[in-house]
Amino acid sequence: MTSPRVLFYVQHLLGIGHIARASLVASALMEDGFDVTMVTGGLPVPGFPGPGIRHVRLMPEVTSREGFSGLQDIDGAALGPDGERRRMEQLLCVLGETRPDIVITEAFPFGRRQMRFELLPFLDAIKAMRPKPLLFASIRDILQVNKKPGRDEETVALIKEHFHRVLVHGDRGLTRIEDTFPLASEIGDKVLYTGLVAPDAPVPSPEKYRVVVSAGGGAVGQKLLNAAIAARNLIKSPGRWCVITGPNLDAASFDALASQGGEDMHVFRFRSDFRQLLGSAELSISQAGYNTVCDVLKAGCGSLLVPFAAGGETEQTARAVKLRELGLAEFIEEAEITPEMVAAGIDKALAQRGKTHPELNMDGARETARLLRQELSQAG
Repeated sequence: MTSPRVLFYVQHLLGIGHIARASLVASALMEDGFDVTMVTGGLPVPGFPGPGIRHVRLMPEVTSREGFSGLQDIDGAALGPDGERRRMEQLLCVLGETRPDIVITEAFPFGRRQMRFELLPFLDAIKAMRPKPLLFASIRDILQVNKKPGRDEETVALIKEHFHRVLVHGDRGLTRIEDTFPLASEIGDKVLYTGLVAPDAPVPSPEKYRVVVSAGGGAVGQKLLNAAIAARNLIKSPGRWCVITGPNLDAASFDALASQGGEDMHVFRFRSDFRQLLGSAELSISQAGYNTVCDVLKAGCGSLLVPFAAGGETEQTARAVKLRELGLAEFIEEAEITPEMVAAGIDKALAQRGKTHPELNMDGARETARLLRQELSQAG
């Protein structure tokens, strides 16, 4: 029996959260017998999409400048019409060569509007294929709230015209799509909840730190890192700390942070054993991105969250508020963060160590594979 072919489109811009989550899903699909090709459009991220996954990188690779508003190539130049055309042609070529049974677009059309120059022709090409692949949108549990008129309506129109289903990688006991997407009722018949996409619980690291401070990819977490390090001097018996800046922090800022390290505080750009370190830690201090929160919940350590909120971002704050309501984390708003507030938050967060939500589904990658099998079977 031929393995079902999956083409998975992922465009990461600032951080690594999107490609990390998508890679977990892709790995689960492969384990379930799917033939997976992942198409990525961002700068290379070491370790992703993972071993055994067929991977095509669109050229020129792009990232964003000044938040999520502008696209630039690997050399820092604006992408421009020629770059857009090259990427669109390459994406359509991959579609034609792969002839997938299933296509998944990560975030789009709920996000990644910047990529419409390549994704709208991509959707039209899928619609014209015979046999036509099943098209799925893959989105995280909490969406960025759109403040510009008409955008939610545009998303609904694209879902109704092109998409078979919307895969919401969340647990309905924690969040629902209608919490952050006002027009959810118009596409309710297409929504499938997979549970949170999280890796298996980590084996605790033999290298023990009391506190692990992390800033995701590092492009926007310097304020958190500085306040956390300063707070260390304000608490009693801080113990050993591990500070992970993320690979995207600029060299001068990293050097400044590393110079403050010592015998009981070690500063790293990246740790491949991040999850294992959480498994042996008492406390995590981090932003409130989807993947980091899943890792912390799996590890069972205390959690102090400082959600990224610059440029009108709402997703991480909404997640942090919900986790505090459930008694699973403490949080400090980014605009108000000070060393004193971090020091006070540490004691509160430590009291939550080991708390879990007993009915929280965190096996979203495997559930995604099961749901796709089900949808393929029903579609014949």
